[in-house]
Amino acid sequence: MSAEADDYRGQHWRGRAVFKADGHGVVDLDHARPTSGTYRRVDGMGLFWSMTPPTGDPEEASFSTGRLSERTSYPVEISAAVHGRRVAHRTLVRQWEAAGVTHKIFTVADDKVSAELFSPPSKQRRPAVLLVGGSEGGYGPVYEGALLASHGFPALSLAYFDAPDLPATLHDIPLEYFARAARLLAAQQHPGLVRGAVVYSPSATVNPGFPDQRDNAWTDHGRPVPTGTTIPLDHVSGPVLAIAGAKDGIWPSADSARLIMTELSRSRFPHQALIFPGAGHGVGTFPYLAEGTRTRHPVTGTVSDSGGGREGDALAQEQGWPKVLAFLGGLGRSS
Repeated sequence: MSAEADDYRGQHWRGRAVFKADGHGVVDLDHARPTSGTYRRVDGMGLFWSMTPPTGDPEEASFSTGRLSERTSYPVEISAAVHGRRVAHRTLVRQWEAAGVTHKIFTVADDKVSAELFSPPSKQRRPAVLLVGGSEGGYGPVYEGALLASHGFPALSLAYFDAPDLPATLHDIPLEYFARAARLLAAQQHPGLVRGAVVYSPSATVNPGFPDQRDNAWTDHGRPVPTGTTIPLDHVSGPVLAIAGAKDGIWPSADSARLIMTELSRSRFPHQALIFPGAGHGVGTFPYLAEGTRTRHPVTGTVSDSGGGREGDALAQEQGWPKVLAFLGGLGRSS
């Protein structure tokens, strides 16, 4: 069997698996283990996340459909062959956002923040989500915003550096900027600033600026937040879900997730750490997209190794994403 799709550059990616049918000629992908192919474990969606590009090392490439504003879905061709002869074929469409999801752009000039708001098609009152990316900079996790809105959660994808009217690098970013974004989101949706947090590949200490690690990354009321400072958690007043990979190649996020849980042990709010043994820094977010673990950083142009492997990261995303959606839904029920 195979799954095939074209990325935004026109490269043709393909996932492949060979199976032995049962006595009735049936192959159940949720229970059958491939004898060969681009993945080897039992996985009903393995053909999707294990797709490989036409050339090069799959661990050094990631499938991308390009700008969300230009492509909100993409087709995947599924084929089945017996002894080299194709016997079945179907085209599936993977959709980033449901019909009726709306967008609103906020700019630094007009709103003091740079962000895109994704609003669900229904009037169902569910918790709003502030999405903050990492050292890649730019306009933040827009695909996650579209998907969350499709599940009923208003989502604000926030840029905080390497975007128009914002600092070029991660250096002296005011923490007040994030509070302003949260207030803006609350005003657009419903009162209440922050009622819970999901942290992927967390750090328990303040990391330096980027790409120049001699810089401080953050300021608090105009004062630099020293690199290496332990992040205080004694004022956390809501549930926390931490997701980390035990083989993180960027920093020891699994240790940080455990430390966060220890610091929250006396909290009256629920808190949970999900640590995936075979995963690296790429434990998040949504599943079933082919992603490498050694990719070229969009800011520095250098190749970094996030640790783990495609299979370990794929399992973390598959199991973690439903936990995140359930966690966010729980925030709505507890309000």
